[in-house]
Amino acid sequence: MTRRPIPSSGEQLPVIGLGTYQSFGVGTAEQDREPLREVMRQFVGHDGSVIDSSPMYGTSESVVGDLSEQLSLRPRLFMATKVWTSGQRSGIDQMNESFRRMRVDVMDLMQVHNLTDWRTHGQTLAEWKESGKVRYTGVTHYHAGAHDNLERIMKMRMFDFSQFNYSIVEREAEERLLPAALDTGTAVIVNRPFAAAGLFSRVRGVKLPPWAAEFDCHSWAQFFLKYVISHPAVTCAIPATGKPKHLVDNMNAGYGRLPDEAMRKRMRELVDRL
Repeated sequence: MTRRPIPSSGEQLPVIGLGTYQSFGVGTAEQDREPLREVMRQFVGHDGSVIDSSPMYGTSESVVGDLSEQLSLRPRLFMATKVWTSGQRSGIDQMNESFRRMRVDVMDLMQVHNLTDWRTHGQTLAEWKESGKVRYTGVTHYHAGAHDNLERIMKMRMFDFSQFNYSIVEREAEERLLPAALDTGTAVIVNRPFAAAGLFSRVRGVKLPPWAAEFDCHSWAQFFLKYVISHPAVTCAIPATGKPKHLVDNMNAGYGRLPDEAMRKRMRELVDRL
């Protein structure tokens, strides 16, 4: 799979990761967990490593931790989660609980979810990074209305990562946020690469254009993901799924050629007409 460097360290990450919002929020019943176990097997089998969760996502952190331990996958995973509360003590307690749920001693990436009390948590995370408890720190938001704030925080160079929404129909990040990531050396994780699944209803009944083969694209999911990861500022996209078939389709977007700028324009024009 194509890999991109984390600017602050040079460590390489696969360009397709795995989100867990809704899809991993299940109970302990085997019938609920077995498909997710297969998702994680296939994820690692297709060179994936970045798996992103949050205490906001119900049981997702615990499910990721349980399954990664059962499958002995921890050494091959880049674990990312978030803090989503206000106040220093509350943040510390919540983050420590995430460590317990995800069964890690060191978190690869801890992010401030939706910028909630980000200054307070940023101070804690800077200390934890210095001590080795977390490897990288970040901030997140899912809505374009927060892009101005994310840009300002990026320019402060407090965090290694910024996570935000970006898709072929939600292109606001192309205006200033993605260029700012390049300028500041901030790694980018993209959420909502399918615009909360809205893109698939747009192309229902529409055939993939034959010219998609020019960048090794064989499905609409790959079309949408290849658009996102072909931007040079994007480190990793994290489509969420609990279905093994969809996981494999998504992962294949990280292989082969990516569209150049002329092709990206052609892709935008096609989707905008639909």
